[in-house]
This record gives sequence, structure tokens and C-alpha cells, in this order.
Amino acid sequence: MSESVTIKVPARLHLGFLDIPRSGTDRFGSVGLPVQDIATVLTISRSTETQVHGDEQARIEQHVATLCNHLGIKAQHRINVQRAIPRHVGLGSGTQIALAVAAAIRTLHGLPLDAVNDAVLLGRGSRSGIGIAAFEEGGVIIDAGKGAGSAAPTVISRIPFPEAWRIILVFDASTQGIHGDAEIEAFRTLPPFPVETSSSICRHVLMGIMPALIEQDLPSFGRAVEAIQAEIGNYFAPAQGGVFTSKHVEAAIRQLAQAGAVGIGQSSWGPTGFAFAASQTEATRIVDAIGGRSPGTTIQIVAGRNAGADITHTTLNFATA
Repeated sequence: MSESVTIKVPARLHLGFLDIPRSGTDRFGSVGLPVQDIATVLTISRSTETQVHGDEQARIEQHVATLCNHLGIKAQHRINVQRAIPRHVGLGSGTQIALAVAAAIRTLHGLPLDAVNDAVLLGRGSRSGIGIAAFEEGGVIIDAGKGAGSAAPTVISRIPFPEAWRIILVFDASTQGIHGDAEIEAFRTLPPFPVETSSSICRHVLMGIMPALIEQDLPSFGRAVEAIQAEIGNYFAPAQGGVFTSKHVEAAIRQLAQAGAVGIGQSSWGPTGFAFAASQTEATRIVDAIGGRSPGTTIQIVAGRNAGADITHTTLNFATA
């Protein structure tokens, strides 16, 4: 008998924070969604020694050791990484690889999933809950940050992303977004987040993004996203060198807007930029209008994802003569 578990976890877009704490009693809060076609895919099986093949070897080995120690698992494992979300580009790679490993190990050993507590154990979800929530289910997710007794940020709304709409992603492989110690330092040194800015963002979420999704009103959705992105981008500009981390991405995104895309912005610390279109046909037309790409960037059209991770548990029985 041979057992293996294959798991596919989607990348996520982070559309912005609702607030950034000024004191120990304040909460973050954020809005975002998982996307199709960009994902981490790995397969795990029992082995005589722990081996990781493919990307993210060091990170996965550390996660496996931490989880097995926590869960009391003595077995060794073989992990094959078929695909991995690019690191430090604003698509949530760190949270998703941690949750993928945790869910795969739990499934292989017949243990119940526990995404929230596993994320905390592996050092994820301290500020935004979008990655954890995207693992569990899809749609446009809004969280209100961590409460005093919460292990992870509390999800307060989840609305399906319209199936016809498309997201145009713009990548710059020559740079990465702020991460690690630099991210911690950025949050430490930036000025207090204005209460008025948080109030404005929350209004755009409640009165803009949420009804626009339900009514499938793309122009209103786009205006709300752009307003939030302007507030967030201006606040983080001193840390990331501008409203956008990548000047190449910014140029391409603004060209896409001129060609008809709406809701332009940057996911998390970037450099990945995004814009929205009403359909695959319209997204293709917009991308073609700027010549398919802008210098220094690549462009990909994706759908939003209204489902969480895919997990497949396979057991093979080999007959003997």
C-alpha cells in the first residue's frame, strides 16, 4: 500500500488594510481574494527519511519539523514541490506554503485540518487573515484583524467574486517587495496611521466594494479599490519608494487604466500590480491595446477563485502474485 497527498493552494491578492494599529488595542483589518492559475502544488508521502524536492526546500523542512514535533508524528516524509507561488512578490507565498505543508501532513496521517492554529504555529497570519481565509474558502474576503482572544484575524465577510470578471496581473521579476526584518522595520518607523484614513478606507469597503460585488457593478468596485489603494500607497510610499514598489509595474498599470482597466493597484508590498476587467475578452483587448506587455514586466490574466485549497488523498494497493 502506498499513500500520498497532493495539495494545491492558491495565490492571493491583498487589496489593502482597513486599519494599521496605533496602540495595543487597535486591529489591522484587510481585504483581498485568492486567484486562479497561480498556486503552490506539492505532494507528500511517507519515506525512510525526510526529503524535499523542488522549490522552498529549507522553508518546507523547517515547517515539517515544527509540525511533526507539535503533532507527535515520528514518521519521515518525502515532499515533491511541483509548483510554488513566487516569493516576496505580494501573492502570499509564505502563508500558503505553510498551510499546504500543514494540511498535507494532517491529511496523510488522518488528522483533522486546523488551518488557523497551524498558521499561528508556523508564524503566519499575524497581520492579515486573507491568506488563511483564502486557504479555507475563496471569494473576496474581509477580515477585522485579531481580537484580544483570537488566534488569527477574524473574517467578517466573504462575497463571491463575479465569475465573468478578470484580473490583469503585472509582474516585475527584477525586484521583490519588502519582507522579513525590513517589513517589521517599515511598520515600526512609519508614522501612525491616521484615523481619518482608516475611516475613509472602511467606508469604501462597506459602501463600495461590498455592494459592488453583490450587484456585479465593476465600475463601482474599481473606484472603491482605487480609492483604497491611493490611501494605502501614499502611506507606504516612504518605505517602498513610491506608491508602487516597481516603476515598471506602475507604468504598465497606468497604461492598462488608460486602455480601460479599472481598480488599479499593488498587492501587499508588491511588486505585483493588478487591474480588473469585465470579462476575458475585455481583459485580452486591454492587454493587447498596450502591446501585450510593458518594458521590464510580464502580464497574466486570471480569474478570481471562489474556492479554497484542493486536497487529494490517494491510496494505492499493489496485488501480489
